[in-house]
Amino acid sequence: MPVVTRQPSSGRVIMRNVSWETYEKLLHDLGTRSSPRLAYDRGILEIMSPHLEHEEANRVLASIVELVLEEIGSDFLNAGSTTFRDDEQERGFEPDSSFYIQNVDRVRGKKRLDMSLDPPPDLLIEVDLSSDSLNKFPLYASLGVPEVWRYAENIEVWVLRNVQYVRNSSSLAVPILNETILTQFMESYASLKRPEWLQQARHRIRSLIRH
Repeated sequence: MPVVTRQPSSGRVIMRNVSWETYEKLLHDLGTRSSPRLAYDRGILEIMSPHLEHEEANRVLASIVELVLEEIGSDFLNAGSTTFRDDEQERGFEPDSSFYIQNVDRVRGKKRLDMSLDPPPDLLIEVDLSSDSLNKFPLYASLGVPEVWRYAENIEVWVLRNVQYVRNSSSLAVPILNETILTQFMESYASLKRPEWLQQARHRIRSLIRH
């Protein structure tokens, strides 16, 4: 019988002893709805309903990625919170945001992804403002996701080395960005209206590209 651990502060419920079949049924029943988001790791199921603060941070970070890639003329696909799953390993997750950048040509035009054939996203964004969530790094590593940005109190850039993530101050997926610059973008967003922030962000990005 599943054992439930409630995390009311973050809109999370963690259940243990959940079968893969139950996870698959939940995915089917939820369909294309963006909330709640599910993560499953060999019997452990996390159900998370994002709060406004969570979603706002996620959207800001995703906007930064899009702004930079547009300015440098790099093609990309914002895959959002697409479900990534590995049936053989019985693992699956729905990130806050995900991007195909280096591998965008390999997934362009596809309606569904098969992780036994298709590459993982080049970049994931994970917002964890409550620190009571399931550790998803093993899930990301199991599919070979090369880079994760984790936002808690600060921005952390993690890159996959062999089978583990190591902290790397600079992004590999979006090379002109690093933890310091990303933190500055987040801090400026808190004090500006969005149109002004977008203007300033574009100006800063163009300056970074020139140098």
